Amino acid sequence: MSQRIDQLRAALALEGVGAFLITGPVNRRYLSGFTGSAGWLLITPDEPFLLTDFRYVEQVQQQAPAFTLVECEDLVESLAELLGKLGITEVAVEAGHTTLHEQRRREERMPNVTWSPTNGVVERIRAVKEPAELRVIERAVALADEAFTYILDRLVGRTELEVAFDLEFFMRRNGAERLAFASIVASGASGALPHAVPSERRIEKGMLVTLDFGAVVEGYCSDMTRTVGVGPLDERQRDVYNLVLMAQEAGLKGVRPGRLGKEVDADARAVIEAAGYGDHFGHGLGHGVGMEVHEDPPRLSKRGEATLRPGMVTSVEPGVYIPDWGGVRIEDLVVVTENGCRVLTQSSKELVEL
Repeated sequence: MSQRIDQLRAALALEGVGAFLITGPVNRRYLSGFTGSAGWLLITPDEPFLLTDFRYVEQVQQQAPAFTLVECEDLVESLAELLGKLGITEVAVEAGHTTLHEQRRREERMPNVTWSPTNGVVERIRAVKEPAELRVIERAVALADEAFTYILDRLVGRTELEVAFDLEFFMRRNGAERLAFASIVASGASGALPHAVPSERRIEKGMLVTLDFGAVVEGYCSDMTRTVGVGPLDERQRDVYNLVLMAQEAGLKGVRPGRLGKEVDADARAVIEAAGYGDHFGHGLGHGVGMEVHEDPPRLSKRGEATLRPGMVTSVEPGVYIPDWGGVRIEDLVVVTENGCRVLTQSSKELVEL
């Protein structure tokens, strides 16, 4: 954790402010190790503080021993007292992780403090994963791979909801803290919806079925998508599947250090556009994955301006979605290496016909 704090302090120096107030729950955990549901961090050039209430005092002592605990009943009141004691009059705040109500309370209680809004400072540090983080992500990915193997024999004749519940139960029984996100099980025409919600639709012959799911292990997410068929499939279904697979392979080949996210997105998008399906691929190629299932940076999309660096983890997930017909999406997680990328997801991408 000390290395992360040092990186934040370097950012603090660039911002030219006396302290950094961390209110985002994920950033709080990343910097301190504290997993409780309430509390703020105040990072100063000399000392890190963790403000929270009585419920978490012992937990802070166990999980965040490097932080000075400030027990409080009201976060704003305790922050005002602490800043006054330290003589700090300028504080950076996470604009994306605070409410207007909270900020107004701080301004009213501490009118002598200048509040400097920032965006994505900790997220940019989080983007490059440490070796220990990668090992945990690999475990989360392996669990999702196991869940995919498990569910293949349990698709035909069941409803999308039954399959989604079964996926969750398998991952929870085998070590997941929780789901990384609500699982997507989209069969037949529902496959045209990139974020379809599982329904009572029964999975039957002739359908393509898109499965998008992930697990959280020790605070880190996995995310994978496979599209499988319940045979017999027709020629168009196979053609669209093979097209998406080609686009995904182009995207994987394009992931390497020094490239912009939008350049990798363009590599995969060109394959789909050349086949005449460009209007049916409306989302970005991928997104960062770590303590959150959608992180930015990196972002593989038309607007992805961040440069890829070794240690970044991203999804690569092109798709084709055709209204009233269905869709195909194939997704792997990869980690950027010194000269390319390493694919973490190990499940086969050959078209399965059950």
